[in-house]
Amino acid sequence: MEYFLIIVQLAATVIMSVFFFTQLRRQQKSAPAASRECQREMDELHRLRQVSLTRPLAESVRPQTFEDIIGQEDGIRSLKAILCGSNPQHVIIYGPPGIGKTCAARLVMEYAKHSQGTPFRKDAPFIEMDATCVRFDERAIADPLIGSVHDPIYQGAGPLGVQGIPQPKPGAVTRAHGGVLFLDEIGELHPIQMNKLLKVLEDRKVMFESAYYRSDDAGTPRYIHDVFKNGMPADFRLVGATTRNPQDISPALRSRCMEIYFRPLENGEIALIAMGSAKKAGYALYEAEAMQIGNYAACGRDAVNIVQMCAGLAQMRKEKQITADDVSWVIASGRYPQRSAQSVSLESRVGCVHGLAVMGSGQGGVLELEGVCRKGSGSVEISGIVEEEEMRSASGSSRRKSMARASVDNVVSLLRAMDYPVDSFDMHINFPGGAPVDGPSAGAAIALLLISLMTGRAADGLCAVTGEISVRGRVLPVGGVPAKIEAAAKAGLTRVIVPKGNESEAYRASGIEVLPVETLEEVIMAMLLPAMPESNSLLEEKKAL
Repeated sequence: MEYFLIIVQLAATVIMSVFFFTQLRRQQKSAPAASRECQREMDELHRLRQVSLTRPLAESVRPQTFEDIIGQEDGIRSLKAILCGSNPQHVIIYGPPGIGKTCAARLVMEYAKHSQGTPFRKDAPFIEMDATCVRFDERAIADPLIGSVHDPIYQGAGPLGVQGIPQPKPGAVTRAHGGVLFLDEIGELHPIQMNKLLKVLEDRKVMFESAYYRSDDAGTPRYIHDVFKNGMPADFRLVGATTRNPQDISPALRSRCMEIYFRPLENGEIALIAMGSAKKAGYALYEAEAMQIGNYAACGRDAVNIVQMCAGLAQMRKEKQITADDVSWVIASGRYPQRSAQSVSLESRVGCVHGLAVMGSGQGGVLELEGVCRKGSGSVEISGIVEEEEMRSASGSSRRKSMARASVDNVVSLLRAMDYPVDSFDMHINFPGGAPVDGPSAGAAIALLLISLMTGRAADGLCAVTGEISVRGRVLPVGGVPAKIEAAAKAGLTRVIVPKGNESEAYRASGIEVLPVETLEEVIMAMLLPAMPESNSLLEEKKAL
């Protein structure tokens, strides 16, 4: 029996020796093959890196200095004030696409590094991410924005994973430590990621958790113990850019950030971008053709794309001149819609009043309210794009009357109380231009329009008005007054009537008179011209009805 066991042990030893020897031979044979495969891949990668195309025009004309960013002087100044001081803050930049938000953030960060008293070091990072494509795993396996823990049960855990040790992996918030994290299209960030980001902004560090971490494990490296105990550093300043409106952004995020606005570019500013890009591309573009591009391109990026295609047409002719025919062909081929230019009539007319509004992008605009009236029973109709809101709930749905329609109702009640013969006429108010209209700020303009129709008094064509009207005749404060004043000045108006409560917001007015008022009577005295002699008999006739 003893000899039998010895023979079995010897046989087992021989078999194991043969097995390991065979495995070793296979490994030795496979190593050169793997090495050759790696070398082939490296050679292919090196070959690919030797091939490159010319730089796209959009990349060549990207702004390199603040002067290269057209039309955003106020936005850049605000961004400098927020980031370049001794106590920089988080910030959200609002504005349409293609107007320089990203380039401005990069340049301001470089400027901030050399500002006096700045906490940013000279090597402070500027990390860019696009919030629309920030992927993450709900099981926290991978999270390139916040960071994650690579638990030992997952493939590729490495030598530490073999020992059962979880490994924290830093995300972009840690890579941006000491600098700026720029999140483009931050309004598209997933709600789960948004909540995680808010926590990081609050704590200025990232805390990790893992069911596989043991604080008493002596085999776990010290740095991993430190990360799980104290968190991963994430002290940065967030700069978020978005094309959404402020009301579409998380209130919790907005409460932690300063907010600035980059305005849409005007036609002439886009023309300047087109001329600059053509020059850098080596092509001649005259002012008339550049202005034609500015009338159709929605932003600077569109202008560069149009110029690049026009340059291709010129190159096909072996010329260096971009012609009007080139521009017209590209605009027609790309089906670019023409941008509406802000132009209003400066003539004083009965039944036409200049109101002021703020468009969806935060840009001010002048509205030419118009109306007609005839003898009737007191109906007041309103047309144009007057927004209404449908609200849904578990019990059903309902529609909310637009604030513009509510303003008409308030005005009619007020005019009745002021003894105007509202019930003797049928009146129609129109908001021309196709722009969506909502909000109470058209109340004063609506009241003036109806009074003009009933009395035959013309409204001053060089004056515009904004303000909410209460049923007691008071002119109440409204929003967007600086943008409205700027729009009125650009339209060639000489006076703007604003609520007394918005008087402090008129500090930016230049080249235009701003008249603060408190009551509708003040608005009537300031904006309605005296009735013409031929209209006096009409007024008496209307009062007698």
